[in-house]
Amino acid sequence: MGGLSPIYRHAELYDAVYEGRGRSYEADSRMLARHIRERRAGASALLDVACGTGRNLYYFATEFAHVEGVDLAEDMLRAARRRLPGVPLHRADMRDFRLGRRFDAVTCLFSSIGYLEDVGQLKAAVRCFGRHLRPGGVLAVEPWYFPETALSGHVTADLVTAGERRISRISHVAVEGRLHRMTVHYLVGEPESGVRHLTDLHLLSLFTRREYEAALAEAGVTAVDFVDTGPGRPGLFVGVKG
Repeated sequence: MGGLSPIYRHAELYDAVYEGRGRSYEADSRMLARHIRERRAGASALLDVACGTGRNLYYFATEFAHVEGVDLAEDMLRAARRRLPGVPLHRADMRDFRLGRRFDAVTCLFSSIGYLEDVGQLKAAVRCFGRHLRPGGVLAVEPWYFPETALSGHVTADLVTAGERRISRISHVAVEGRLHRMTVHYLVGEPESGVRHLTDLHLLSLFTRREYEAALAEAGVTAVDFVDTGPGRPGLFVGVKG
């Protein structure tokens, strides 16, 4: 995996932007809990990989008796620890970590898996997820877009208010072979410090649906469904560990 994008070293800014853009972490978490319980009714332990600042994990903690999180970005984990005191949170790479226990469900959301650079890394990560699942456990992975669904030359813009802070976010995406290049500019205005500019670059792999499904199958995850999660969202793979 490449270096972390700058936004992942600015957890409070990240949270403010996605809250202002209307991301419904509660609704997403409740929906995922339903999918998990449809496949494993007694699920009580969940691991969220690439948990970020713990927004989904906060709601998962109200649905499951035991939750844990994994993330690579220390600043995101710092915010998650503040949000989730007492919840085990681990700094680790999704391609290879060992927590010494298994879970009824493992989730990897927000298209974080798209940051993996090739199919070999994709397979390594999904195998790692599978190793942390109990037999009959549920794996839910939110992919990035497929090559045929990835937009190119697309621009989005948002203006967010967070207290006295104003944040402008403008992004542009372009397809470059099997990569989605997303360039994001942030203008952050604050009463005391004035206006600062942050530029962010995200390189996201455009894995095919077949490549995701092959990685899941090799990890022993079967009965895989692809769930449509609505306009502007890439969908969700949900399967069960054999």
